[in-house]
Amino acid sequence: MSAEVLFANTRILDGSGTTPYSGFVRVKDRRIVQIGRGAGRVSAGDALLIDAAGATLMPGMCEAHTHFSWNNSASLSGIQVMPLEEHVLWCAKVARQYLQAGFTSCVGAACAKPRLDVVIRNAINQGQIPGPRYLAASQEITVPGGLGDETLPHLPFPEYSFGVNVNGAEDMRKVVRTFLKYGVDLVKLNLSGDNFTPQSPAGTSWMTDEEVAAAMQEVKMRGRRGSAHARSAPSVKQALRHGVEVIYHASYTDEEALDMLEAARDRIFVAPGIGIIHALLNEAEPWGITREKAAAMGYQDEWENAIVSLRAMHKRGVRVLPGGDYGFAFLPHGNNARDLEFFVRYLGFTPMEAIRAATQYGGQMMLQGHELGLVREGFLADLLLVDGDPLANIAILREGRRILAVMKDGRFAKAPPCEGVDRLERAA
Repeated sequence: MSAEVLFANTRILDGSGTTPYSGFVRVKDRRIVQIGRGAGRVSAGDALLIDAAGATLMPGMCEAHTHFSWNNSASLSGIQVMPLEEHVLWCAKVARQYLQAGFTSCVGAACAKPRLDVVIRNAINQGQIPGPRYLAASQEITVPGGLGDETLPHLPFPEYSFGVNVNGAEDMRKVVRTFLKYGVDLVKLNLSGDNFTPQSPAGTSWMTDEEVAAAMQEVKMRGRRGSAHARSAPSVKQALRHGVEVIYHASYTDEEALDMLEAARDRIFVAPGIGIIHALLNEAEPWGITREKAAAMGYQDEWENAIVSLRAMHKRGVRVLPGGDYGFAFLPHGNNARDLEFFVRYLGFTPMEAIRAATQYGGQMMLQGHELGLVREGFLADLLLVDGDPLANIAILREGRRILAVMKDGRFAKAPPCEGVDRLERAA
């Protein structure tokens, strides 16, 4: 049947940065077909009427740095221990969790086993499981000694490493071509290290220009995109030189790196993932990482540098998006909207700017900026109905009880308590 829904008596926060206004939004099939201003009565016609009673209607959010297959382990090696069959079911559960929390789009930032992201994306697209719009990533590609060189030969399936090692440009081509054959949307390169791995801390850089160039040549040839784990300033600049579109972390920059980021701001996206650094410094003691230990590992220094770098990027108009590295024991799935709070508290964003980063910029990062990420006529009906004003208190976006409804593609993924919605869902 043709599903038509009318959200009336709502406060519309359209995601563009403009002042919210009272009005109504009519949805038919997959799209927003009518938006009206004002608090007056409106005829529902044949549509299901949802009286929002003043609740906020806003675009669905985008998680820009997603790891569905991170299994809330306390360590990197723990991610790969889960057997494949259980791992697929885990990913399906987490995908549903993200959608229910208001993340109607997610950008994959690496998977734990070769085809996990592709399988989950395809299952979502085919309607086999509920989940957000999803861009599937490869495993993390690294070099011996770098972040992701975590093969554990004593495991029953030692080939399921956290990352995939390459040695040289031709080896890189082979690995990238394999992931492209699987059908990934993004190929992930670990250009820098990470303080989680003492042998390859965050300030180090690990890949040669020849290796990165070979990877990006293959990616571009097939119309896909490259993403990079790049915490160090040299790795950020390397990513930009070789045309990588999605840069994760970018904690350390210098003036040259900031100039390059600004020059490429219409092409690139930065998803810093500051949530994991905050968690390691402040919330990881139950798993053996005290604040003192985290500081000794280098996270206090990285936090301080990341705040300076990301504030500078924001001022220069670089698209910095919330999201990052949820799926560890000390940073479990489901708290992702906390990143918006961190953007406001630490990075100099206003609440409006943080919401725009998670909605309008998210649509652009999904390569659907012409039809996704805004409450606008003709756009896809990915919508959240929120109890309260996230501009006054952005923390409500991570309170499940305050997310009254989630709509994706004009269908309720989380429906408001309404008899008419129940009938509509049964009939659809």
